Amino acid sequence: MNLPAIEVRPANAQRPVTIIAVVTALCLLGDSMLYIVLPIYWKEVGLNALWEVGFLLSINRFVRLPLTPLIGMLYKRMPISTGLILAVLLGVATTIGYGVCKGFILWLILRCMWGVAWSFLRMGGYLAVIHYSDDSNRGRLMGRYNGISRLGSLVGMLFGGIFVPLAGIDLVSIVFGLIMLTGLPFITIFIPAKKTGRADLAQLRKEQHDRPKTIWTKPVMKIITTGLFIYLFQAVLSATLSLLIETHYSKEIMLIGIVVTSTMLSGVLQAARWSWEPFLATWIGMRSDGPKGRLSLFSLTLIGSAAGYALIPWQLPLYLWCTVILFIMAASTAISTLMDALASDAARTSSVVPVMTAYSIATDTGAALGPIFVYLLIDLPGSMMYIYAGIALLILLIALWHRSHLFNRFS
Repeated sequence: MNLPAIEVRPANAQRPVTIIAVVTALCLLGDSMLYIVLPIYWKEVGLNALWEVGFLLSINRFVRLPLTPLIGMLYKRMPISTGLILAVLLGVATTIGYGVCKGFILWLILRCMWGVAWSFLRMGGYLAVIHYSDDSNRGRLMGRYNGISRLGSLVGMLFGGIFVPLAGIDLVSIVFGLIMLTGLPFITIFIPAKKTGRADLAQLRKEQHDRPKTIWTKPVMKIITTGLFIYLFQAVLSATLSLLIETHYSKEIMLIGIVVTSTMLSGVLQAARWSWEPFLATWIGMRSDGPKGRLSLFSLTLIGSAAGYALIPWQLPLYLWCTVILFIMAASTAISTLMDALASDAARTSSVVPVMTAYSIATDTGAALGPIFVYLLIDLPGSMMYIYAGIALLILLIALWHRSHLFNRFS
């Protein structure tokens, strides 16, 4: 198996995956905080215009596109623990930098550094799940990793939004950076590096012999293509949610007797996903490890998501519309977990690092292109209706595409 060498303990596979997920969650504190506070406090960090905010919040994704293949190559030659330590150190330097650096150029460097750190974290997490899992628990462990790691987004947004107005972005960034340092001992203690032994080499030769001649098999290409489009669609929703609320419900919004703004409601709806992620992602992953497999559950979830996207552009009663959005976000949690598990399955039967590298590039590309795509079309008459109807149709076609694969597999 073409993986970085780390010690495998199948009986205790959950612990290292949990540790890596917690470390990832800690490292997400600073980045997630920025999405809440930077659009408001951009002058305090030395920025001159709002376009600089948008550029800084997106540049880390574009940086990852050319760097992910390089990081995948590095993981072929070093233990996962080494990559994770590098990621934590870069993340700490970046987050503390938010508190001490001023001006667009310095922040541009910091955001590029974070792009590198996140690539190491994400690839390390994927490889660790694949390495410690088998067909009986891969979905559950992938769900556990995704769910726990995304708690960092919830905590970063929540505590950043609460404490930055009270203490300032400088102090909160430095505190978050110091908290992230606590992840280093967990990596060194629980994720020890180990050189490949003779038994590992024999297994590697056997697996290389059993693999198809090309790693770009039909299942691999299918999940990579699906990842690109699904992350593009999710990014479109995130980029337009506030605008949709402002357009549909321009009058005063009342929820449980409280007046809220469109941005506040958008933030609450998007943050809700991170609150249920640890439980729902783990449960979905566990269900997908069952005898029925992942494809049927994946196709069913896609069909439900398509129905939800078709309802988005309609001006429904506010509570019903919010229910639709929450349903879509719950479906997105399930879809992301199942896609990661399917990508891991495909990589396991092909070549792990190249496949997971390509999958990471595809999802990053989709997430980066989503906002650009939607804002190029947003000024056209009836654009929201056509965009979301098109997304719903494409998701339905993707579901049928994977469903046909399921039929072919068992026919």
